[in-house]
Amino acid sequence: MPVVNGKYVPNPKAPRVAANEEPAYERAKDFRPVDTGYTIENALEEANRCLDCKRPKCVEGCPVGINIPKFIEKIREEDFGGGLDVIRESNLLPSVCGRVCPQESQCEGQCVVGIKNDPIAIGQLERFLGDMAGEVGSTPKVKPKNGKKVAVVGSGPSGIACAAELAREGFEVTIFEAFFTGGGVLTYGIPEFRLPKAIVKREIEGLKDLGVEIVYDAVVGRWTDADELFNEKGYDAMYMAVGAGLPKFLNIPGENLPGVFCANEYLTRVNLMKANKFPEYDTPTKHGKHVLVFGGGNVAMDAARTALRLGADKVILAYRRTKAEMPARLAEVHHAEEEGVEIMELVNPLEFIADESGFVSKVRLQRMELGEPDDSGRRRPVPVEGSDFEIDCDLAVTAIGTNANPFAGMAGDVELNRWGYIETDADGRTSNPKIWAGGDIVTGAATVILAMGAGKQAAASIKQTLLGE
Repeated sequence: MPVVNGKYVPNPKAPRVAANEEPAYERAKDFRPVDTGYTIENALEEANRCLDCKRPKCVEGCPVGINIPKFIEKIREEDFGGGLDVIRESNLLPSVCGRVCPQESQCEGQCVVGIKNDPIAIGQLERFLGDMAGEVGSTPKVKPKNGKKVAVVGSGPSGIACAAELAREGFEVTIFEAFFTGGGVLTYGIPEFRLPKAIVKREIEGLKDLGVEIVYDAVVGRWTDADELFNEKGYDAMYMAVGAGLPKFLNIPGENLPGVFCANEYLTRVNLMKANKFPEYDTPTKHGKHVLVFGGGNVAMDAARTALRLGADKVILAYRRTKAEMPARLAEVHHAEEEGVEIMELVNPLEFIADESGFVSKVRLQRMELGEPDDSGRRRPVPVEGSDFEIDCDLAVTAIGTNANPFAGMAGDVELNRWGYIETDADGRTSNPKIWAGGDIVTGAATVILAMGAGKQAAASIKQTLLGE
């Protein structure tokens, strides 16, 4: 640590320590992680760039309020266990969030160093500490049992955050998960090359260390419901974090042809059910050679990059706006192009066309141009008359967003809005005084860290309601 006259002297003008990324031409052939993470030397060098601000705006930019300067200070002191403990006061998923959160628009986007230089690599440093958990970590302290029981529906980021906060406060917490494994979108939605499943499994195991019980293959709304949990099982409250996993469709001719997938199914087959290792595992999937992916978000990038790794010769990501309007993280767009994904701007699909065998073989597209801004602030795509053209493909994936999980209204008596999302107040309270909700089932598809923030906020509200604290 650079010290002069007993005081820490930062070096903010030093260049940001680059990520340790695997060569694109190699990593695009398999599911190895793109980024191998910082070494100790890398972490110390990057931590020494931090100004240790008196009013750290980076903390204001973090949806769960991690004390970022404090954990960076611990890194400088080489107290890695202490740094991890600082993060875990606010976030039990540092290895996950360090990899997949959009730091550029949150903590790093607020970093003072970033005004004149590259911001501190907060995500890389968080991940560095999270990945050292097996060597330096300690189990968070848990208060004595308080006699109250809470059911958490869904083991995605929001459910994990809520369950962890409540367990630490002495609540008896049970998570009910519809799948056979935990993690929600972290497991079925994000590919191995961005988020290794061993990391997710380790974080889920951490919940058990807090005393959280997880019941798998339990669809709340079918297997059980809120009335049974409250009246027969003795639960005092419920937190619904069932997500927004119902795919949106293009609603164009040929969308039901063999070889046309929604991204949810395509990624779930590979990420959760290991279709990339068929027949070693029982789940098959189509391995296209000429692949088109429709969309401009992180899910579209994940689908396109997955197709490359499954042996595609050509992958085109078709988007109805320009690359500048894509909602995907800049890093994901960069990685996709670096690996060989082609981005086709200002096009919209009109029809999927079958070959003589009935499988998709072409897509008819229409060129677009940008008009006036829409409600999101982005310029609205407008069709260009007479610009239709066709392109060959033997696999197409649509990644144009998701809708609310339909089980939201079946699990408990709560008010839904016209789109099927659960209505809540700022603390996650629903129209039912015993039920709270948060994450994508309230906001629509958003980020991992925003979902976690909602889980923490709801946990605080549940605690105040049940204990009066």
